[in-house]
Amino acid sequence: MLAHWLIDVDDFASPDSLSLFQKELPLEWIQQALDDTNKASLRRRKLPAELVVWLVVGIGLYRDRPITDVLDKLDLKLSNSLGESIAPSAIPQARKRLTAKPLEALFTLTAQHWAQTEDSDDTWFGLKLFSVDGTQFRTHDTPALAEHFQYVKHSKTRHTEYPVVRLCALCSLRSRLIHNVAFGPSYNGEESYAKQLISSATANSLTIFDRCYLGAELMINWQNQHGSSHWMTPIKSNTKYTIIEQLDEDGRDLIVEMNVSQHARKKDPHLPEKWQARLALYPEKEQPNHIKGVLTSLTDKKYDLQSLLDVYFERWEIENSYGEIKHDMLEDELLLRSQSIEGVEQEIWGILIAYNLVRLEISRIAKEAKVSPLRISFMMALRDIQDELMWCAIASPGSIPKKLRAMRERVKRYILPERKKRPKSRTVRISKTRYVVRSKHLN
Repeated sequence: MLAHWLIDVDDFASPDSLSLFQKELPLEWIQQALDDTNKASLRRRKLPAELVVWLVVGIGLYRDRPITDVLDKLDLKLSNSLGESIAPSAIPQARKRLTAKPLEALFTLTAQHWAQTEDSDDTWFGLKLFSVDGTQFRTHDTPALAEHFQYVKHSKTRHTEYPVVRLCALCSLRSRLIHNVAFGPSYNGEESYAKQLISSATANSLTIFDRCYLGAELMINWQNQHGSSHWMTPIKSNTKYTIIEQLDEDGRDLIVEMNVSQHARKKDPHLPEKWQARLALYPEKEQPNHIKGVLTSLTDKKYDLQSLLDVYFERWEIENSYGEIKHDMLEDELLLRSQSIEGVEQEIWGILIAYNLVRLEISRIAKEAKVSPLRISFMMALRDIQDELMWCAIASPGSIPKKLRAMRERVKRYILPERKKRPKSRTVRISKTRYVVRSKHLN
């Protein structure tokens, strides 16, 4: 019996399929990212650049483990060919040499490839569905990080306890793959980072925004990127408009015209004085803070009123992506690991690549099981991938073998049941805490 078990373990650790990173993150892509950013190793190091890239991605997968332990899990041993140990201090030195640019280049390369293969067939009225939303990451409270990323101010005398990195992401609604991100210091608002994503808008698409992004400059330029890169966002309570045309008998489907502010035209002289959009209104609100309606560039009548109202609520699902990153991947840790500006940026890119890697596997599993990717448990898929990498640490150095088919068959058991229809419409709740917080920054 023991002999059979050992044979099974040997077969498991020496698979005939490619490794997870070798198949989905091939060495050629990593080398291309290093070459494009002039970070390829000029001489053979104990921790060469390509292995450091794998390490940074692995850090995103194993937030609850020390970095030296992550090295072990990826079988990137801290020893050279003669068996001489490498000091743990070599790790931060290697990360510092690498910088964040190769990770950014690798994220861009993989996101474009994976999004093209996974999202091409999932459409709504022939349009690909995306969402733009923002989140925040907290860093260590060091002078350098505080000066660069800064705190989020609540008032003149109160601000967050830790420096904050503000991030805005363009995500696929139905696979939750992240297509592109923009992030940086917290003194820039989410709308500023959303404008950096305009070049990522794709043709024949609908991108759904939260209400905080409603502005002529962003929406007009987003649509002008391709002409068919459409947008949708909830209307604000103070939005002023003039009704140009009524498309239905009840007065809930309207073409409206709005003024472009002088401030917006000063920032972008190409903007017109007025702009038009379609306003789809919900029935009379039944609860406080209920969404009144949505504005959209989809003025064609082939997009019926109810379909417009229904598709907006798919946007709420994208907020779960940040929950999967922060709760499942980062284990609800308060702060990022890194304590330097370059390290924080590098770590964020690694987390995003790791997240997309898990989401890619979920998408493949969902296709085989013929269900929506949203019905595959992210936590179970993440744990299965983590366990797979642990088991395969006994394989050849630098590789992370896997039994992809077997893993996908196991994860199919974690298909979530279809969600029940909400008894009440979704509303926005005020965020509160019942605990008194004493700020360390107050005298």
